[in-house]
Amino acid sequence: MGTIAIEKERCKGCQLCIVTCPKKSIRLSEEFNEKGYHFVIFQDGSECTSCTSCGRICPDMAIEVYK
Repeated sequence: MGTIAIEKERCKGCQLCIVTCPKKSIRLSEEFNEKGYHFVIFQDGSECTSCTSCGRICPDMAIEVYK
């Protein structure tokens, strides 16, 4: 089981990590960050395999993956 940390102030809500996550463990928040973007949140860590797909595709380097 893995986990990820998302720096919400860096996230611009491009949703690339959502599409890339094979376990669909990431979703778009209804809240806004300070820049006015909906940011992503890690919703269910029970399925995360720490594959690092989300961290590698993030153009803003807002995601860190932990095993």
